[in-house]
Amino acid sequence: MKWPLSKKMETSLLTCVIHKSEQITMYCADHSQLCCSKCFELNHRLCLQVTPLPQAARGKSTNFKNLSVRTENTLSQMKQCQAYQENIMMSLKVSYKEHERLIVDGLRVNIVSYLRECETSTVNTTHEHMQYPISEMREEIKYLLADFEKSTIKEKKKELNLKQAPIKVVRNSCIRLHYELFHLHVAIPKVLGKPELSFIASKKCLENIQQSDILIKENFPNHVFTLNGKSVHNVKMPSDSNTCRITAVCALPNGQVLVSDSDNNKVKLLNQQYQVVSHLDFRGGLIQDMCLITPTEVAVAVHEVQFITVSQSQLAKGRKLNLQHRCCGIAHHQGDLYTCSGNALYKYKSSGKLVCRLYQDTSANVTVDKCAVSLTGDRLYITITSKYKHKLLTLARDGTLLATFTYPALGWPHGLHVTTAGQVLVCGRWSNTLLQVDREGSRKLATLYIQERDGVRYPKSVCYSSTTSCIIVGNGDNIMVFRVE
Repeated sequence: MKWPLSKKMETSLLTCVIHKSEQITMYCADHSQLCCSKCFELNHRLCLQVTPLPQAARGKSTNFKNLSVRTENTLSQMKQCQAYQENIMMSLKVSYKEHERLIVDGLRVNIVSYLRECETSTVNTTHEHMQYPISEMREEIKYLLADFEKSTIKEKKKELNLKQAPIKVVRNSCIRLHYELFHLHVAIPKVLGKPELSFIASKKCLENIQQSDILIKENFPNHVFTLNGKSVHNVKMPSDSNTCRITAVCALPNGQVLVSDSDNNKVKLLNQQYQVVSHLDFRGGLIQDMCLITPTEVAVAVHEVQFITVSQSQLAKGRKLNLQHRCCGIAHHQGDLYTCSGNALYKYKSSGKLVCRLYQDTSANVTVDKCAVSLTGDRLYITITSKYKHKLLTLARDGTLLATFTYPALGWPHGLHVTTAGQVLVCGRWSNTLLQVDREGSRKLATLYIQERDGVRYPKSVCYSSTTSCIIVGNGDNIMVFRVE
């Protein structure tokens, strides 16, 4: 660790992760990404906060001690995840070999038993010359058995390879990320006196940790959030005439946060210290929900859908979508908008074109209240809220019901959020409780907070920020920020 930075390591730090023949020359604050000239040309020409690397690195300081601790923890977890995947592959291999042996042995026993029975019966009831055809039959069946054994093994190996393939992909990703993160961990102490290299190393390290965290949470079983401290931040503005009612929270990739305050008809932008720095008025409509469209654009559900943009810590209204129904819940995935009308879940294109109705429940005035979608788009989650129904439903892409989750502590499920790693968070407004549910939407994994312990009352919104590793909950005039692991 005390050897000076080698030329090879310096070249590796400066090389663009995407375009291996290019060097990093810029930083995009809109996407929190290091960029080369090709990155800029392909993906960041419309971004407003792209700065040259020397300017981006100037005055930036990183707590390398904390970063080092996080890196070491992640390296350890990656090794555990890799070992877990390898154990699964070995277990599959052993079980399939045993399965093959049992099938072939069983078949062999049955055939031999049949031949003995046939031979005895034939010899006792016919002439002795029948012994020759029976022996011939025995040899023929032996050949058939050998062919069957070969084909069975071949088929089982193919089946085994198919089952092992996705596990190998995860295992190889663990090896690659561990290798990259280890070399960054070694490089960081050697670049402390070089601002640009320090900036690059810390950003690459954080990005690698984030990728590793996602991989671990998606592929390492029983990984649930654990609370590791909290802070409370007041979001009430001097111009607010009512107590805040935060119906939605939206975390931006740059660490800023949007909150919708329905009782004061405002959407507020909070900086990285959770202070209000900008707001928009929404008179004449109750703000029900919000969802992220791009790193700088958000859709707001206010009967219709109002798009707003975030630029240089300022908010601006954009286009609108007028729907044929009220909009109380909204989610987005790759150009598709999912909206809750109170009784149904609809799918729209971002242009406003209705695709289909995916789910409907007309048993009460308000049933289908909030929705969320997984990162891959293969699971949709909706909360069902009425006088006698308090549950979370999981749907397939086409609206097919996959799972139903009911739990006493759900108590009027209102806030709903799915993290990029697939964790499902749902908070009960009446029970003052936040639950983590498994990705299948069938069982509770953890109770993350309760009123008596954490001072939460009637929560209506929840969101997880992967940038800060925090869960943010709306709570009257305040937001509560829970640091999690």
